[in-house]
Amino acid sequence: MKIDELEKLRAALPESPVIQGEDYFVSVVLLLLIPVGGEFHILFEKRANSIRQGGEISLPGGGHDKLDESLQATALRETQEEVGIPAEKITVIGRLDSVFAPMGAMVHVFVGVADVEPSSITWNSSEVERAFLVPVSYFQVNGPEVYTVITEVHPRYKDKSTGEDVVLFPAKELGLPRRYWDGWGGFKHKIFVYKTSEGPIWGLTARILVDFVKKLPKGSS
Repeated sequence: MKIDELEKLRAALPESPVIQGEDYFVSVVLLLLIPVGGEFHILFEKRANSIRQGGEISLPGGGHDKLDESLQATALRETQEEVGIPAEKITVIGRLDSVFAPMGAMVHVFVGVADVEPSSITWNSSEVERAFLVPVSYFQVNGPEVYTVITEVHPRYKDKSTGEDVVLFPAKELGLPRRYWDGWGGFKHKIFVYKTSEGPIWGLTARILVDFVKKLPKGSS
C-alpha cells in the first residue's frame, strides 16, 4: 500500500463495523412477550425430537436465510413458521446483545410484543413439540444455576470408523510452537440453567434470558 492510498483506505473502512463470523452458523431468535392477566409472559417452544437439538427448550427462531431482507425479517418469518403468529401481530421493540456459542453459532436476538390470545397459538408439529408461556417475573425471582465447562481447540482427531488420525490444522508442519500441536485452549465457559415446570432452560436460551433480566426496569415484577 502506497502512502497516497491512505484516503482510499479510510473511505473503505465501515462506519458501523460488523462481527466477522463466516465460520459460524448465523441464527436469529425472537424473545416474544405476550400479555396475560396484566403481566407479560415469554413464549417458549420445545423443539421436536426430529430436528437439530430436539427435545430442548428454545425461543422461536432459526437460521438466517439470505433471501430474508434483514435479520429482523428472519426472526419474524421463523416465528410465524414455528408458532403461527404472523408478523403483522408482532411489534419489535428492540434487540438484545448478540451471542457467540463455543460450539459454532452466532445468535442475534430481537425482542417483540404480540397481543394475541394464548389459546390462539398453534405450532408446526414438524418443528415444535409444544409451545408454552412463562411469566417474566418467574425469571426475575428465580435466578439461574451457574455451571462451568471447559472449551478446547483440537487441530486433529481420531476417526472412530478407521482409527486413523485426521489432521485439520498442521500446526507442527507449519512450525508453530509445540503447545499447538495437539490442542490448546481450556477456556472456561459459563453454562446457565433455569429450572421450570416445563423442563430446564439452558445454554444460549438461558444466557439470553440472563441478559434480558438485567435490562428490565429496576423494581419491576
